[in-house]
Amino acid sequence: MSAPQLVVHHDKELMAQATAARLITKILDAQASRGSASVVLTGGRNGNGLLAALATSPARDAIDWSRLDLWWGDERFLPEGDPERNITQAREALLDSVPLDPKRVHAMAASDGEYGNDVEAAADAYAAELAAAAGPEDHGPVPTFDVLMLGVGPDTHVASLFPELPAVRETERTVVGVHGAPKPPPVRISLTLPAIRAAREVWLLAAGADKAGAAAIALSGAGEIQAPAAGAYGRSRTLWLLDSAAASQLPPQLYPPTA
Repeated sequence: MSAPQLVVHHDKELMAQATAARLITKILDAQASRGSASVVLTGGRNGNGLLAALATSPARDAIDWSRLDLWWGDERFLPEGDPERNITQAREALLDSVPLDPKRVHAMAASDGEYGNDVEAAADAYAAELAAAAGPEDHGPVPTFDVLMLGVGPDTHVASLFPELPAVRETERTVVGVHGAPKPPPVRISLTLPAIRAAREVWLLAAGADKAGAAAIALSGAGEIQAPAAGAYGRSRTLWLLDSAAASQLPPQLYPPTA
């Protein structure tokens, strides 16, 4: 378990731009050292803001997009092309404008796909895809992601792991179907905490005053069942990337207030 590090930016725009630059550097380092890179994307306004910033960065062309695997931390179990699906939003923000290898874009199943409305079968299929991509050097049945990004919800949820729901209690499976999510849609697919913790680096993104309470709770020693963000950490690094509004309620020992 890596202790969390904090980086606080002035506003959400600067946070998105700086995080995009940080991600480009991390991808380039991984490709230089291992030949390819593996990144887990997150949806929501912060995840999509980051992708939009990456799309406009001149440095994006330094990436060999054909040697990049993209995964998702969670997905809304909706029909293919639905505007609320994370993959749909990611394609619009960035993916359709860069030369990715389609075989290395690992989208979660849609509700009108080959598994129909069986979210458990769709979750099992994604778990099998992760296991097939894991090598002998990896830590269990998922690849050792270079960077896994998570947006932090106002209730401290990450991916589709919501406080007190069964998915956040999962200790064995890497991917689960989620029923009864407290925000729509109620049915989702999500990586579990064991899968998240296989990543080399976990980055938690929080911008906006509505995330301030969640960040303060998760970083103040809360348990992961009550505050799932508290249970998200990387093997070598855990990085919280916030704007000043999201950091406004952090305890002084973590983020001393400025005069």
